[in-house]
Amino acid sequence: MKTLFCLLAAALLASPAALAQSKVATYAFGKPGTDAYEKLSFWVKEGKRAEIYYAHGKGPTETKGTYLPRVGSANGASFAVRISPNRSFTITPAGSRLKVSDSADGTPKTFAWEYEGPVNGVGTFCRECAEDPAEAMKLVRAYYLK
Repeated sequence: MKTLFCLLAAALLASPAALAQSKVATYAFGKPGTDAYEKLSFWVKEGKRAEIYYAHGKGPTETKGTYLPRVGSANGASFAVRISPNRSFTITPAGSRLKVSDSADGTPKTFAWEYEGPVNGVGTFCRECAEDPAEAMKLVRAYYLK
């Protein structure tokens, strides 16, 4: 009976519904809780590019962005995110980080992967969050640079 249960559990875990999950790659600039803090979250759901969220400030205030297809860039492949009618970002992967240029001033900021989980056993585990910078960059490259 125990073997049958294990076989059924393995079959359920291998089913497409079980494999369809959400993942998020989060990158940030600045120190959380400050006015200069900025964060971009790139979601992948059911194996497809999904939402992009931009947050900034002490709060932080979060805005849903709109993905814009890949654009040419002197530094390599990139894509853009529209945050508002007057503001967009050009995003270029650079190693394990993202170079983010604001349409307002064009000066790129370097966003690093942000860990979202427990620290020293304190905090909430984030099942959807990329586990490390390599996984986060893999998600961005696979789903946002297509």
